Amino acid sequence: MAKLIPFLVSEDARAQAEFYINALGGEIQSVMTHGQLPDASEALKDKVLHMCVMAGGINFFMSDSVFESLNHGNGIQLNLEFPTEAEAREAFAKLGEGGTVKHPLEPAFWGSLFGQIEDKYGVIWMITNQAQASQA
Repeated sequence: MAKLIPFLVSEDARAQAEFYINALGGEIQSVMTHGQLPDASEALKDKVLHMCVMAGGINFFMSDSVFESLNHGNGIQLNLEFPTEAEAREAFAKLGEGGTVKHPLEPAFWGSLFGQIEDKYGVIWMITNQAQASQA
């Protein structure tokens, strides 16, 4: 069975990773730079080739964009579901710093909170919490 690991390409992977760690908790688990490659280019030596980040309990990979410019798009969005409303609200607020609220975090018809933001790096996040069982 396959395992999905998001891979984010960034203009500054280190800064973007720190932003997510501050917003969601976690740590950078490993970093490999272009300078570690055989015959590395001096101009690229400090650029991130591969970074493993744990943030919000999720592993994802990152790298700096060095061979082509980034084009932000809306074809992929990352959904974070939190066990509690408080955790969802905190993540929404922190990931939204410097970004754009696309849909405010509010109760949805299916019984949980839902909100959508584009962070300051152009990544679109959907934030939810676990739906509560309806009371009869």
